[in-house]
Amino acid sequence: MQASIAPRDFTPGAAFAGLPGDRGARMAARQAFVDLKTSYLQALDTLPGAEWLRVQVRAAEEPVDLWLLRAPVFDTLSATDDDARQRRQLLRRSLDSVFPDLDGPIEFTPF
Repeated sequence: MQASIAPRDFTPGAAFAGLPGDRGARMAARQAFVDLKTSYLQALDTLPGAEWLRVQVRAAEEPVDLWLLRAPVFDTLSATDDDARQRRQLLRRSLDSVFPDLDGPIEFTPF
């Protein structure tokens, strides 16, 4: 007797269909990315000379794109006034919510 094997689905997006929980996880990750992007834009809002950074943030498609922009954004927010400090704090909290494990100590573990 021959075992029945279900045919594979090669349609685009079929690999991502998954279980209902997977969809929820993808939606949560997407919402976290959108929230992070919004935080970047709020931090850069009305800052003189930050137009290039705002364009880069709007063009970001993945969280890592925003992660790579963090240094120039924090550099732009380096003023010592209270408004700049609040913007930096907002951005740090948002980055921590998407990249929570990246602020800990850097250690090398043996294999």
